[in-house]
Parts: sequence; C-alpha cells; structure tokens
Amino acid sequence: MSTGMRRRAATTATTLTMAGALGFGLMTPVAHAAQRPCYDGRCEGTVSAPKTIKVDSRKFGFGKLKITHISSGAVKMSATTTGGGYLSGSTSPGGTVKFNNLKIWVKWVSGSKARLALFPTKY
Repeated sequence: MSTGMRRRAATTATTLTMAGALGFGLMTPVAHAAQRPCYDGRCEGTVSAPKTIKVDSRKFGFGKLKITHISSGAVKMSATTTGGGYLSGSTSPGGTVKFNNLKIWVKWVSGSKARLALFPTKY
C-alpha cells in the first residue's frame, strides 16, 4: 500500500469516526425517544398527539402510554392496564402524571407538540 493510499484510508476512517461521533455518538438513549419505544421507561422526546409510546407491561402494568391531546394548557394521556383497568390523566407544562410506577413529566408545550420525559419510580 502506498503512502498516499494510507493517508486516504486514514482520512476516510477519521472522517467516518467523526461523523459517527457527531451524528450518533453524542446522542444518549434519551435523545432517541422519537425514534424508538421507551421500553424501560427512561427517555425524553418531543411528541405530537395522537402518539403511542410502548413501555414494558411487566414493569409498569400497562404496555402502551397514549398521548391523546396536546394544547397550550395541558397534555392528556391514558393507558389500559394489563388487568383491563383504565388510567387517564392530564397536566399543564411543567407538571407530572404518574401511572403506576411510571412518571411522565411534561417539560414544555409549543403549539401541538410537547416535550416529555419518562422515568420509572419505585411505587
């Protein structure tokens, strides 16, 4: 392999590594909320209604958190428990709702979008 080819290979590898770090490496699991389910109950993302967020039904007692309505004053959500019960709640921006041992924090609302943070609680 010639010196020129080695430099090009090294430059390409460096470019790909930097692109990976800038595009993906700095993203935490929280940042992936919009792309994948928050199965473990630890995520953050911006959503618009209607939106269904899949979570671990064995851990939280329900498998789908449904964001049913978003307005400037409130975010409404619901879930059906594994036992057939119905959970519902709403909160204004800055507030939290707790369904079983999953807490949903509405960080902010802008138009028809809301920034939510989900995190598990002990009980």
